[in-house]
Amino acid sequence: MNILTKYLIFKYTKFFFIVFFSLEMFFVGMDLLQNVNSLPQSANLQLLYILYNGFFILSIVLPLSLVFGWIILVINLIKNNEFVAFYSIGVTKQQLIKPILFMALIITLLFIAIQSTPLAYSEQQKKKILSGDYFVNTKENIFLKYNDYFVYFKKLYPLEKRAEGVSIYHIQNEDLIETTIAKSAYFQNDKWYATDAKIITKPSKLDWDSSKLDIRHEKFLYTLEGFKPKILDNVYSVKTNYSIIDAMHAFILLYKQDLDTTIIRNTLYYNILVPFFVLPAILIIFLYSSISNRFFNANKFSSSAIALTLGLWGILFFLNKLSAGSIVIPEIALLIPLIILFVFTYSLYKKKRNII
Repeated sequence: MNILTKYLIFKYTKFFFIVFFSLEMFFVGMDLLQNVNSLPQSANLQLLYILYNGFFILSIVLPLSLVFGWIILVINLIKNNEFVAFYSIGVTKQQLIKPILFMALIITLLFIAIQSTPLAYSEQQKKKILSGDYFVNTKENIFLKYNDYFVYFKKLYPLEKRAEGVSIYHIQNEDLIETTIAKSAYFQNDKWYATDAKIITKPSKLDWDSSKLDIRHEKFLYTLEGFKPKILDNVYSVKTNYSIIDAMHAFILLYKQDLDTTIIRNTLYYNILVPFFVLPAILIIFLYSSISNRFFNANKFSSSAIALTLGLWGILFFLNKLSAGSIVIPEIALLIPLIILFVFTYSLYKKKRNII
């Protein structure tokens, strides 16, 4: 790593963190002022609310901070005539922008990794604290299909990984052949175990004189292998977020059941692909930046760059909401615009890379 690369990475990282922490403190502070009267009296819950809110704001602030930090660095380099100095010693545009794109890529990948953890549910947790339901997490009357089974949970406790009032109906060729009833079930080793289950089996051939139901009892009976409690919790919530890992599990399971996966696909695209919009945004801003301070209007440049960044983010956020509401399929709402953005940026780069 040469001196120029170290210098650019250091300056960019410094401005990024300044913008990031400033925006974090601003939005968290504003939210705290708005909801201070609704917070519980417990100091622990108040601290948890601030932490969860900080992680939730992170999903909005971090991508924007990557671009805003670059805007500040560009203005700083132009004001100090450092661009002119770099070009005068033979530094190319590619050598200037590569360290910035590399750092933005690394931070974006770290951000996506965070979205794969339970921190992705920060918005839900902070809402539970406000509503006083932080220590209560139950779902009632859940009825779902799993392969050839229909399963009913009277109560589901996702955090405790258990359920009460479990009924499992085995269907073959549109015919009910077996019913399993259990007072409770728990999730362990990637399986649901029904305890003290009663299994009622209908005979395959019905005969008025000899046919009878077969009733037996099992101490342990497993079903719904791989169907995690958190996935069950979210599938039955209209407005919810998924971590990337849980979204992948949910997509596989729902796809196998031939159920609608629109919301899951939208979540995956938004959490994995949309954050990379910062890379073309950074490149476009760089390509349209000035070289010399002599002909540079900092106010106009910063206003245009910020408008571009917020415009791109706003459009993608709006399309995400359309897709999440099943108004537009995720591939049209998110994938195609991102592809267009990257193709446009690449063609612009090919056109302008040799122009100083």
